[in-house]
Amino acid sequence: MAMEGRPVRLVLDSSVLLEPSASADGGGGSGEVALAPGAEALLRRLRYSNLGVAICYPEGFLERIASLYSFGYSPLPATSGNCSPNDLMLEWSRTSSCFYVTSSIDQSLFSELRNQDWRVLSVDPRELIFFSGPGNDCGELIKDPEVFKVSRLQELLLTLATLIKREIGSSSVLVVGYLMKQSREEDYAKAKVDMVLHKVTDEIVKIDPNSSFEFPKGISFSAGMSEIIRPSLNRFVEEHPDFCIIDPFRNIYPLLDRHQIQQILVQLQECGTEGKPRLRAPHSLKVNNFHDGKLEKQLAEAKLSFPLIVKPQVACGVADAHNMALVFKFEEFSNLTVPLPAVLQEYIDHGSKIFKFYVIGDKVFYAVKTSMPNASFLKSSSGGEPLTFNSLKTLPVATKEQLLETRVQDSKLDTTLVEEAAKSLKELLGLTIFGFDVVVQEGTGDHVIVDLNYLPSFKEVPDTEAVPAFWDAIRLTYQSKIGKSHT
Repeated sequence: MAMEGRPVRLVLDSSVLLEPSASADGGGGSGEVALAPGAEALLRRLRYSNLGVAICYPEGFLERIASLYSFGYSPLPATSGNCSPNDLMLEWSRTSSCFYVTSSIDQSLFSELRNQDWRVLSVDPRELIFFSGPGNDCGELIKDPEVFKVSRLQELLLTLATLIKREIGSSSVLVVGYLMKQSREEDYAKAKVDMVLHKVTDEIVKIDPNSSFEFPKGISFSAGMSEIIRPSLNRFVEEHPDFCIIDPFRNIYPLLDRHQIQQILVQLQECGTEGKPRLRAPHSLKVNNFHDGKLEKQLAEAKLSFPLIVKPQVACGVADAHNMALVFKFEEFSNLTVPLPAVLQEYIDHGSKIFKFYVIGDKVFYAVKTSMPNASFLKSSSGGEPLTFNSLKTLPVATKEQLLETRVQDSKLDTTLVEEAAKSLKELLGLTIFGFDVVVQEGTGDHVIVDLNYLPSFKEVPDTEAVPAFWDAIRLTYQSKIGKSHT
């Protein structure tokens, strides 16, 4: 968050960040001092914002916290129990848009801050009241309409963003929210990007692949998602039809199922022209068990031959979605532990090189990464057993020696062909941001899409390219949504 042409300063009073007992005694005692619920998450998010943040506290615990999160440290002088802005804060008021956040009530401080054009926010679940007389515990309770009330610390950033937008007074500024697990949130925050969309798959705890795959049937979400977030969001969308979700849950749903992913990829078979490489989906077969007497015949009908890579049908959101195996002969199905139902997919020798494509709105980026070695290397090290691995943690990657042996057969990537496929996928999926993996088959030169996923991390794309594309994609999707709602 940032104001256009004018910086934003945010000062957090200690009463907002500390447990009430710690705030009451100043936090300087010998007892352990703890952050209030939600304070750690707030500090983590502010660390990567464009706001100038300072913590007001005389000494001790919060000074260490400020240093940990790379914030400025601004001690706030106190006289007879009353705080007053220091010289630094007064200087900020002349050059910046300033916000002061507190959970304690002090009318004289509020008045002085407002006289210096500060905005005051109070985080308190109760109705905002304060004592009219400084230091008078029995003073008259009165309300202050000029103090912005925030009932929970978790609502502070959204309230602050709304106030900043109001001060800018521009329709070009969008206030957006996000929902995802902490690790993915930090991936985006470190790139100076406040997250603007959800990754609902991070909140999935169980998927029943035998149910009808029509959102949200067959999916069990985390308690917070099931009981609070998703119902509230659904109600909000129903009440505000112009509201834009990037991307709708139903559009992401097919990417939870590897069998559905295969069906989507098959629709790209027309990509490519005569005399040039062909883009295709890998040959595959869905199976409900590994002991079906018809399995051998089904493999032949699906144009599948060994080795085969065996993947759970459930593609993401559950613990064993990435537990896979490479099977070199039919007998190895007998003791296979890959979760069922599963998708059997041809293993493609690709010179240990995989091309990771990222689609951000109308922009397409890619990176080259070392991948699994050719099947002959894997078979020699398997010991006559299926090779089991987790594709996120224990993926067998080619060694330097194996890379040298396959370099002479290195196939070139046809970027134009894959970019055409990316545009087709964008239309088929109805998504703003997604990724897919391509390998180039040795010998044939076929370009084969072996994986498709929603909201990848974009770690391989430079921030100077990914961040502008990211914001452009968000804005264009929003404008498209608003434009359709007004026609």
